[in-house]
Amino acid sequence: MKNILTRRTIRKYSEEMVPEALLERLLSEAARTQTMGNLQLYSVVVTRSEEMKEKLAPAHFNQPMVTEAPIVLTICADFNRTSEWARQRKAVPGYDNFLSFINAATDALLFTQTLCNLMDEEGLGYCYLGTTVYMPQMIIDTLQLPQLVMPVATLTVGWPAEEPPLSDRLSVAAFTHNETYQSYTPQAIDTYYHDKEQLPENHRFCEINKKETLAQIFTDIRYTKKDNEAMSAGLIQALKHQGFLD
Repeated sequence: MKNILTRRTIRKYSEEMVPEALLERLLSEAARTQTMGNLQLYSVVVTRSEEMKEKLAPAHFNQPMVTEAPIVLTICADFNRTSEWARQRKAVPGYDNFLSFINAATDALLFTQTLCNLMDEEGLGYCYLGTTVYMPQMIIDTLQLPQLVMPVATLTVGWPAEEPPLSDRLSVAAFTHNETYQSYTPQAIDTYYHDKEQLPENHRFCEINKKETLAQIFTDIRYTKKDNEAMSAGLIQALKHQGFLD
């Protein structure tokens, strides 16, 4: 890949439309990614209309790029299509369970990453919305997803109208373990997180939010225990509603 080391998250897009033929080609190429049992346990809902983007926006906390991007792609873990195929071919599917969701979600996320890589190479910009699993039932209702179909990822897509700075990343040493998992000593944590913690923008985050450490920004503000538990409950309820859990 020519662009992997300069990959950026794009939240602002030009008004130029993305040709349907280009999107179809990229979706087709992304389908060459690895998949469990060669079943391709995913579906993609393509949203172009302003009306539907407006309906989806609340599920993503009304982030502006949802309505401003030319295209919104909702990638779903999908065992509905495979189950229908089985039933129509005198086979009895047994995919209404959590393992099947994990398998389909893995397929869907592998497809998503391959699609992102392909869009990078075409010069398209995109933003991966983690909010998809925060309020899944709103997405399910808006997109009329049937049982055994669960949204797991959303991409806003368009031609970039910005060039934001590169995000920092931990070193390879921070996440690589040889042979067995190695515990993180205080000294190792100090080493691996030093550069991130010393970035001027992260110092500003702490000052603005009146926090002593960058870690407190994540635990106390961005991803709190209270929010995680509430959204976990919503996710479990949505999985039950879609037939993946009893």
